[in-house]
Amino acid sequence: MRLPAGGINLLLVVALIWAALSTPEIGALTGFGAGLMMDVSQTSPGPMGHWTLVLIIACYAVAFLGYGDDNIRGNPINIVFLVTIGVVAAQLVFLLLGMMLGQEVGSISNIVFLLAGSAFWTAIISPLILKVTSFFHAVIFGARAHL
Repeated sequence: MRLPAGGINLLLVVALIWAALSTPEIGALTGFGAGLMMDVSQTSPGPMGHWTLVLIIACYAVAFLGYGDDNIRGNPINIVFLVTIGVVAAQLVFLLLGMMLGQEVGSISNIVFLLAGSAFWTAIISPLILKVTSFFHAVIFGARAHL
């Protein structure tokens, strides 16, 4: 979704929230599914498998950081913070891998502006998405992972 000062990738945010509520294995599978959907999108700028690799790593890392720690899972603010950091890190890894694969990137100031805008909008939108995603996560996996 295009917004002023960057934008927000809803699929990326939903995948990272789902991973934050899950085990690392489910997080990696979530990253694979979401990355595959982003790769087959017509608006995907990178080669096939680029987003899949990035999202497997990002979702696994977010799930690993949140797994087993009730202080993170029990507080929605911590999940929003973890997802916001995960979105910026995933976009930065996507950018770095794209540079290694020979893709053109913009100026440093433009990249920093877009990453900061993406972090801002992710922090604003994530609490709204978190409630819906946690509801569906609780319905699918049971009440033990409920916020």
